[in-house]
Amino acid sequence: MILFISESCPFYFQLPFSVIGSLNGVHMFGSNQDVLLTSTCTDNTRVCWRVFRDSITLIVMSSEEDASDLYLSRLLDNVFGAMVLVIGLDDLVNLKNVERLKRELRACYKLIDSLLTASDWIGDLTLCVDCVVSPDAAILQVALEVFVAAAQSHFGCLMVMGKVVVATEKWWRLAAQEVVLLTWLVGSLAPNSSRDYPIYLPQGSPTVPHRLLTFQLVPGVDVCLLCGPTPSLQQVQTELVERFWSPVLEPLKTCLSLHQCTFPICIPLHHSIIGLLLINREQNKNLFTLQPHGVERSQLPVLLEEFHAGFTHSPTECYVAADDHKSYGIQTRQHQLLLTFTPETPTFTLRNIATKTLSLLTKEVPF
Repeated sequence: MILFISESCPFYFQLPFSVIGSLNGVHMFGSNQDVLLTSTCTDNTRVCWRVFRDSITLIVMSSEEDASDLYLSRLLDNVFGAMVLVIGLDDLVNLKNVERLKRELRACYKLIDSLLTASDWIGDLTLCVDCVVSPDAAILQVALEVFVAAAQSHFGCLMVMGKVVVATEKWWRLAAQEVVLLTWLVGSLAPNSSRDYPIYLPQGSPTVPHRLLTFQLVPGVDVCLLCGPTPSLQQVQTELVERFWSPVLEPLKTCLSLHQCTFPICIPLHHSIIGLLLINREQNKNLFTLQPHGVERSQLPVLLEEFHAGFTHSPTECYVAADDHKSYGIQTRQHQLLLTFTPETPTFTLRNIATKTLSLLTKEVPF
């Protein structure tokens, strides 16, 4: 089965049959000649192909000038992961009825559309979960732990506008793509007071479904659980939600102010910082904001440097000085920090500011 994806339209958009046939024919011709064709480009479009499990061929086309093969390949990985998450691997690999599969794939539309749409989520690029840092994290962590245990589960997280506030230890042990797709799934769905959603874990359980239970605690804030056949949605809703979450209503409301700046504005970041990306490489989570001081800065660029590109060694620090901004990156065993600064910031100060910012966000917060 062939699915077409475009960054300018939903993946279920119907191209002319001749165009789809040509794209697939070129790929098949290369395959028959023992040539693996992964990508090509025209004057204004880049095309990538991927075949998954010898069953599904995904084709992506992008007219974005800076769309790299790495980004498009990762997009295809996430799209296939989203398909497995929602409908399971068996129905994709053991294809018996194409029309039935097309109907089932409709359940993936919103999730896949969210992967193609610009947002303040960045987990699809970093393969890390988008998070926020709450000043009440310790209180909310305790509430989550006892709630999850009472619901006979080990996997749970608290989310605000599609970003994780706190999560259980076993939630963080899920594969990076799984936790990213789970948060994106919840964030892409229409608001609802509660849900009982069947899902498959693309790496951990691609053929046996689990239940994803979500409960809206306040508008924009949801608590999520991964469960087996029990308990029922109604049981958790009526017996556990109010009992464990009403005592922390005010900290839950505070979370709503964090989803764009990702951490309390009382954290003393240097005034020259206009963009921030911090990645925790051990727990596969990241903080990302273009509003580090609570001021709209989204028109300014943030560079996502690939440290290994163009180097014969593995650099731990790098910087870029452009006309409209400056950037500095630091890589340690556990963390990666990328900062964007105002162009007026003296270049010789970048390293000192970046080092102090990394210490602040990993030791005093911590993250």
